[in-house]
Amino acid sequence: MLKILIADDHPIVRRGLRMTIDAEQDMRVVAEAADGAEVPALVKQHSPDVVLLDLQMPTQNGAETLLRLRPDFPDLPVLILTSFSDDAHLYAALRAGASGFLLKEMDGDELAAALRGAAQGKPQLHPDIARRLMARAPMPEDPFQTLTERERNVLELLGRGLSNKEIALTLTLTEMTVKGYVSDLLAKLGVSDRTQAALMAVRYGLVRVDELEGFRPPSK
Repeated sequence: MLKILIADDHPIVRRGLRMTIDAEQDMRVVAEAADGAEVPALVKQHSPDVVLLDLQMPTQNGAETLLRLRPDFPDLPVLILTSFSDDAHLYAALRAGASGFLLKEMDGDELAAALRGAAQGKPQLHPDIARRLMARAPMPEDPFQTLTERERNVLELLGRGLSNKEIALTLTLTEMTVKGYVSDLLAKLGVSDRTQAALMAVRYGLVRVDELEGFRPPSK
């Protein structure tokens, strides 16, 4: 059972999120916060598997909350909820270590899939947000020039949203070997986490936006 913590300053939004999440058989909401300032204490108290964090809140926004969380909880999956009203906050959350970005307009099935993916260590980038981030994010001309062929393979699969275990099965490697490749390619790309690496994979053509895990259009 996945334990989810949600943080949003609007009670009606929190209620809708709770109803959607609690309707799933494999997850439940264990705590709610009306502001980002409440989140660190609730994380310590409830040990959630995933935090769902509104980008814009009055006292402490999502990016500021992430900066407070990361020193004590560097591996905790934190998904940012946004409605696209402020690009500056999006980039701040990306730099602060967000595990993914979701649109508030997404449907319940997409939300559930994103929460499951985040709990498995998979980057979660809604295609519309990926396009928004790619439009302005400064990148070198050839960010992959220092990567080996195997590291490119790992990056492509990471960008598609696969976990280390899934990458290992696909490339016939051990999970520990994949973990080493991921660590090396993050250092070579100059990024701090899988979400930032996935965004580079999409922007530079290793992965198409419509291939992003959890947000692919249904098969016809």
